[in-house]
Amino acid sequence: MSFKNKIVVITGGGHGIGKCCAECFSREGAIVHVIDVKAGPWFVGDIAEKDTLERFAADVLEKSGHVDVLVNNAPPLFKGIDECTYEEFMHAQAVGVAAPFYLAKLFKDHFGEGASIINISSSRDRMSQPQSESYTAAKGGIAALTHGLAASLAGKVRVNSISPGWIDTSYKTYDGPDATQHFAGRVGNPLDIANMVLYLASDKAGFITGENICIDGGMTRNMIYTGDFGWKLEP
Repeated sequence: MSFKNKIVVITGGGHGIGKCCAECFSREGAIVHVIDVKAGPWFVGDIAEKDTLERFAADVLEKSGHVDVLVNNAPPLFKGIDECTYEEFMHAQAVGVAAPFYLAKLFKDHFGEGASIINISSSRDRMSQPQSESYTAAKGGIAALTHGLAASLAGKVRVNSISPGWIDTSYKTYDGPDATQHFAGRVGNPLDIANMVLYLASDKAGFITGENICIDGGMTRNMIYTGDFGWKLEP
């Protein structure tokens, strides 16, 4: 898949999945614009802030004139009901849902032909652990935002989301139960997600829009009963 001279925008592109996506697009010839809250050779800023989003979008359009691919990847805060404040919860929704919406709005009239938006959700959009509400709510929100945008931008931009499962961004290799609880027999890594991002951004995925694809090695399809494989719940 060649993305030569295609304009790609990635939020949270300074580390993890976002960094891997940026590197993969660059290798395929794309011009990649990254924003990350962490300092680095990219646009630095907190995408929870409206002004930051407007300045970043203006910077992209000034330099490149249009956008072919928008990857909304920046992760929201992970905190639960016991410790998460109202302000922290709202910040998580701003990063995870409002920023993807507003970037799509800012670029709406500047998407190139065959453009694509890929939103990074999570398998936590359909399953939860205790004390994860800020993150889970944001990931559920972006999954729903995906089909909303797909409807509104129909015929102009394809919009899809990916729900990663357990992805180790350090590329650590796991064995034992951590690995075997996945049907695929291993924990995932950022390239597992980046490969799908590039596919969804390509013409090969031209008939896919409004869809969510869960990439979790089968983990969320593994039905577990007490006693199976020695498993038991110990609160």
